[in-house]
Amino acid sequence: MLSERIGFVGAGQMATALGQGLVKAGLVSARQLLASDPVPEARERFAQTSGGKATADNGEVAAAADIVFLAVKPQQMGPVLSQLRGKLGAEKLVVSIAAGVRLAVLAEGLGQEVRVARVMPNTPCLVGKGACAYCLGDRATARDGELVRQILGAVGLAFPVEEKLMDAVTGLSGSGPAFVYVMIEALADGGVRMGLPRQVALALAAQTLLGAAEMVLATGDHPGVLKDRVASPGGTTIAGLQALEAGGLRAALMAAVEAATRRSIELAAGG
Repeated sequence: MLSERIGFVGAGQMATALGQGLVKAGLVSARQLLASDPVPEARERFAQTSGGKATADNGEVAAAADIVFLAVKPQQMGPVLSQLRGKLGAEKLVVSIAAGVRLAVLAEGLGQEVRVARVMPNTPCLVGKGACAYCLGDRATARDGELVRQILGAVGLAFPVEEKLMDAVTGLSGSGPAFVYVMIEALADGGVRMGLPRQVALALAAQTLLGAAEMVLATGDHPGVLKDRVASPGGTTIAGLQALEAGGLRAALMAAVEAATRRSIELAAGG
């Protein structure tokens, strides 16, 4: 269990998911969590969901927390950095989860002496199944890297990457849950079209994706190999796979990751 107090500037969905996930994993107690947000509903949701304290004052989080997560939208980062400049000393670790905001921007906005890191989590952190990546600023220490890895590892998988790859991480795992939800919804709709009750179809679709993903992680086999084991000659699966290829599913998913990655790059450029 960590001894550090963890603060979130911004108490939105991702901060709430991380806070609740850390408490569920036993890495921190709810008493170690503090979040700030100008929106009363966001503060209330964070407090009720994670058990942590919520305030409207960003300065309170900056003063009280040992590790400060900047959990605001990229477009809001500039004013937040200006507000926090001088309030976060070298003894604190600042971690940004904003898509596209570079380490250099964080250091320039907060002061070059501040230890900064950049992470890209995703919302399945809420259920301990996050897919996350992180990179460290120049002044961050090996201990900082271990803290970030522990925090993210408590709510899923965590991988250190070069900063130049963070936009691709954003496009794949950051945005990816939404792409998967569309797949689950579409599979369930297909089941309903073929006569299954809605709730049965939805549960079967979600469990099928969950089980298939676990197979990839547990076996280490390439998805193509696992796919071929399901598709027998002249059978039902190969007929369905032909329909997917005809519909362009593979190309559409690749294009979705590319589009989300490019949008992350645009956000970094102020777009």
